Amino acid sequence: MSHTNKNPWPCFLLLCLLALSFFGGCSRASDWVQFRGEGGRGVSRARISPPLGVRWKIKLQLGENERIQSLNPPVVMGDTVYFGSEDGNFYALDVESGYMRWVFKSGAEINSIPYADSSQVYFGSKDGKAYALSRGDGHEVWSFQTESQINSQVERYRDHVIFVSDADAIYFLSPEGKEEFRIDNPGWFHFTYLMADDVMYFATGPRVELIGPYDIKKREFLWFVPYREIAASWYSFPAVRGDLVYFSTASGYNGMQLSFYAFDRRTGKRVWEQHREGVWNSWEWDEDLIWELFLRNEELLDFMAPTIWKDLVIYTGGDIMARAFDAKTGALRWEKAFGMPVSSAPTVAGGRVYFGLLGDDYTPPKLVCVSARDGRLLWQMETEGAILSAPVIAGKRIIFGTDKSVFYVLEEVF
Repeated sequence: MSHTNKNPWPCFLLLCLLALSFFGGCSRASDWVQFRGEGGRGVSRARISPPLGVRWKIKLQLGENERIQSLNPPVVMGDTVYFGSEDGNFYALDVESGYMRWVFKSGAEINSIPYADSSQVYFGSKDGKAYALSRGDGHEVWSFQTESQINSQVERYRDHVIFVSDADAIYFLSPEGKEEFRIDNPGWFHFTYLMADDVMYFATGPRVELIGPYDIKKREFLWFVPYREIAASWYSFPAVRGDLVYFSTASGYNGMQLSFYAFDRRTGKRVWEQHREGVWNSWEWDEDLIWELFLRNEELLDFMAPTIWKDLVIYTGGDIMARAFDAKTGALRWEKAFGMPVSSAPTVAGGRVYFGLLGDDYTPPKLVCVSARDGRLLWQMETEGAILSAPVIAGKRIIFGTDKSVFYVLEEVF
């Protein structure tokens, strides 16, 4: 027996809701509004497949040091891409055409990663100010002066605007730019953090050797990373999934020492760890050159940042290797060697991992794509300059800057 509904409105409303759900999902997949993407895991909801072609690219003006420090990635919201550069400018470009919507001049170089919400975009500058600009026309809504450079990401989390000032403090401002509270930063530079479930991974403690998860509601530390046991020069941006927090460390001595960790994020218990000496193979660099590479990598806020994909945690950067560990046990699942150092952290979309290779006088830098499942090389493209931070994947586009002052937007080639 069948039943015919003579009132068409319920069916019409259902179709409208399905359409809104579909287009809303597409919109979310096209935005990349914060450092390392949604949840800080370096994974895009978009499904993008090589081969990729250049939609557009532009050569940015040079700063005082004759190169753009396009070290850290942009953010994308709607039809606009936002980023700062070493020339002190903060740019808003049309993602379709590269047309400059507006530009804002700060008081110094910009190494901070911005954050975008529905009405404003936030970033920090080496002039010590955090800025909130109108997304529409780039006018300054407010600025907040600190005592040192701001080289961290700036993030709007709930009703806080959060950023780190080098060897000064972690600041929590109201959305109107008024200070609410701060956490002392006694000596960390280029410090990054991840917000998850009202906990900051990681905050700086009362002494320079103390960092740990900080509950911003209770305003107390949950535990501290065992600094003396790890004793590294660099601590990466972390990633969180389930009960675990993942991060890596590096030291530039003796050919670079790399370590990878998973901690229980509630108790601080070390669940697994892996240690590797930097692998260089035929890359004929001496220790001085490796040390120079390490010092440059320390300027990258996402240097050695983990990407979590399914049951894997994936790392690139540091040496010539890409590595994937079992997220629960730490067992090595695959590793892939390249003929030159990996120059950026990874981003995953559609089961594919994208990152940069450095290049040298004889071999050009590249954007490469490998399988997230087993590390097989799937595709590569030469770039004008090295990609120093993880590419941003927004919808059907991959977006990044290089150390030759070139800003790229790629798209699928059909």
